[in-house]
Amino acid sequence: MSTSITRVVSTLLSGQNATPCAITSVRCNHWFASVLSLKSSPPLRAEPKKKKKVDPRREMMARERLKKKLKKLERVPPEFIPIEDFITPAKCFDEMRVRSEPRLAFEESERRALLLKEWSRYKHAQHQAEMAAISGAVEAQRQALEELRLESEELYQAALAPDMGLLPFTHQGPSYTPPIQNYEAPEGKYNNITKVYTQ
Repeated sequence: MSTSITRVVSTLLSGQNATPCAITSVRCNHWFASVLSLKSSPPLRAEPKKKKKVDPRREMMARERLKKKLKKLERVPPEFIPIEDFITPAKCFDEMRVRSEPRLAFEESERRALLLKEWSRYKHAQHQAEMAAISGAVEAQRQALEELRLESEELYQAALAPDMGLLPFTHQGPSYTPPIQNYEAPEGKYNNITKVYTQ
């Protein structure tokens, strides 16, 4: 057996020396090893992981605990945390709690109705007077501008220009100041009434 292996190796080496570059041009490249050459895998300096010895009793107990927890979850549905804003108070469901409207006398109701009609007539007359005054002022202004345009075009253009001093307005913007270094803003006093729910 050993003699046959040595013969095969010797023939391969002799063939490699006889035709160094006759196989293919790719194998002559220094990046690729020849097919006829001997190859060896790089040494892997690794150690197989040692499995931890697990006690079968502990593993069985852990599985039993998980099974019990799953059974409990299947029996009891999970409780949802209540949102107090969406809960209507019980006193609002009381049907006996009805607010009755005060009953007015006939004379009082008639007096209120007449007063409302008189108030509506007064506001209508006031609106009509305001609209008449505004339309009269606009018409007088238009006529005055037409007469002014006939007299002088320059004065007419000056009259149309807006008067910037009619409504004096001064404004000072916000003053930007650099922030105070290492300033801790006060949190203020408050009562924490947050409810803690446990499931």
